[in-house]
Amino acid sequence: MLLPYYLKNTIEAGTDEAGRGPLAGPVVAAAVVLPLEDNPLLTHPHLTDSKKLTEKQREELRPLIMEHALAYGIARVEAEEIDKINILNASILAMHKAIAEVEEKLKKLNKKFLLQHIISDGNKFHPYTSKIQKKTIPHHTIVKGDATYISIAAASILAKTERDHIMDSLSEIYPQYGWKKNKAYPTKDHRDAIAKYGPTPYHRMSFRLLPDPTLF
Repeated sequence: MLLPYYLKNTIEAGTDEAGRGPLAGPVVAAAVVLPLEDNPLLTHPHLTDSKKLTEKQREELRPLIMEHALAYGIARVEAEEIDKINILNASILAMHKAIAEVEEKLKKLNKKFLLQHIISDGNKFHPYTSKIQKKTIPHHTIVKGDATYISIAAASILAKTERDHIMDSLSEIYPQYGWKKNKAYPTKDHRDAIAKYGPTPYHRMSFRLLPDPTLF
């Protein structure tokens, strides 16, 4: 069973991203604050790291997380920005944007609900300064946090499903790349399509799109 929090009796946001490895499309992040009490998600049999779930399970959990979360935020950073600031910084920027959205929702919900702590999946995170509170919010990074803490797991599911939806939509415009199936990861069929048709405006040009970069 996943842990309910890192700090007890604290308004804590879990955050995670999806899409660091693909060759195209945005990196997407989510942040989730769950209720301190009476949280039905705690006993849900499937709520865990999104990578351990089937697509059907993730899609079933998505509306439940949105319904039962105290607040959630979803944000994206596009390929053009990824090329400018690198994928790590873009991933953290997306997480910061998602956390800022959470803060706005908490403020609307109750002015006394102020974000107090952030837990992030992985081992890299930049300090987040709240525009609402005018201070830096304490944070902790947790390796495999999405398989440890429920709020990070919930964030991983929202980020993953959101990005999948984006790539499904882009696949309607560029069907030849197989994004509906490969989600723009560096599969053989994706790279074969890049070699045949060239990159799209959504490809990350700072990534190694083909094994032999001299083909471009």
